[in-house]
Amino acid sequence: MSSTVLVVDDDRANLESVCRIFQKEGVQTLAAGNGQDALELLRRPEVGVIVTDLMMPGVDGQALLTASRAMRPDVEVVLMTAYATVETAVAAMRDGAYDFITKPLKRHSLVKAVQKAMEKQALVAENRDLKAQLAALGPRSLVGQSPAFRAFMDLLAQAAPSTATVLLIGESGTGKELAARFLHEASPRARGPFVAVNAAALPESILEAELFGVEKGAFTGAVARKEGRFERASGGTLFLDEVAEMSASAQVKLLRVLQEGELERLGGTQTIKVDVRLVAATNKDLSREVQEGRFREDLYYRLNVVEVRIPSLASRREDVLLLAEHFLKRYAAKNSKAVRGVTDDAGKVLENYAWPGNIRELEHAVERAVVLCRGDVISLEDLPEAVRKGPIGSASQIVIPIGTPMEEIERRVIHETLRHTKGDKNLAARMLGIAARTIYRKLAAEDEKPPPEQK
Repeated sequence: MSSTVLVVDDDRANLESVCRIFQKEGVQTLAAGNGQDALELLRRPEVGVIVTDLMMPGVDGQALLTASRAMRPDVEVVLMTAYATVETAVAAMRDGAYDFITKPLKRHSLVKAVQKAMEKQALVAENRDLKAQLAALGPRSLVGQSPAFRAFMDLLAQAAPSTATVLLIGESGTGKELAARFLHEASPRARGPFVAVNAAALPESILEAELFGVEKGAFTGAVARKEGRFERASGGTLFLDEVAEMSASAQVKLLRVLQEGELERLGGTQTIKVDVRLVAATNKDLSREVQEGRFREDLYYRLNVVEVRIPSLASRREDVLLLAEHFLKRYAAKNSKAVRGVTDDAGKVLENYAWPGNIRELEHAVERAVVLCRGDVISLEDLPEAVRKGPIGSASQIVIPIGTPMEEIERRVIHETLRHTKGDKNLAARMLGIAARTIYRKLAAEDEKPPPEQK
């Protein structure tokens, strides 16, 4: 459990007083005289709780809460507020604040609120550890401990017990099928079947037959009745990967299954009831596919009941060596090799590589290294040349290839920051260290660009 309290107040006397209270309780503290400084200190991993004044110039307590939810969702926030702003504090609690205390501050109330916030964080951390241990029991499991991974797993855990359709969005190789299996195994349907199908891997005509089934004589070669994947998944979960690749005809039939819970096999007239929880996945922007007429809007909203974005490996760089160790143990056992670790040089290369292929690329790189390793540790020479000499990543949330135009780099950074601040342009500007008018100007310039020519 993180044990450091970050105290934020523009009133220096109150700031020093609160810090002294925690120091006498044996709690480590960090102090910030404004919200902007607090944003920098929030990046320190030891920070577990923020105690912040609600009303401050510039980045106030509400804005700091919003930023902490995006940057450090594991950190609990306790607000200090005057009686006149209690309504605002209650609204902030609905946005994720743990508690609030009113001024003038009472030592007992302040200490008690922070102790409870720390206890909650400890319970959440313990729960995450237990989930990780349970997941690790399987032959293939979700592994990680970075903030991005923990936030992703928390969302999966919340969605799993429901009956809602889940849309998994993530780059290729991020582990979408593993996430779908987790949703199934952590749901009341765990004893039912888990059936997976990749829409991009099958031709259009075959995909519809695979999903919805075929009656005898429906087409040349249909010599017998065949159940579809939906029927086989009844009582369980159907994982439909690359859903954006489905044809217009298949999209209509899928929509009917989601709306009515029934289907007709190809060539048949009998209505068949099915009880299936659907988990769909894509590496495309489905809202853009809708805008450009390639995906049905009504189906998009049916699929996007609960949206879960799977973080790329570049955004969870702290997990690279943890994942590498996980794969090393698996492939060492599978190949009867006495490989027990990686050298420091090899470890640094693994951490610094950009991993455009995400976890799948890391897994293949470690498997190759285990197979070629001559000793008991993987050295630099055992890694693929593409990894040793490939693009270098960074600790940031975005990996941008060399040669990307500066205009595109600025656009991606601004939009990603706005996504984390839920569209708050002023807060995004403060987090990026630029003027808010710069963001407004660049967004306006995008809107004024003419649409691309139709070919």
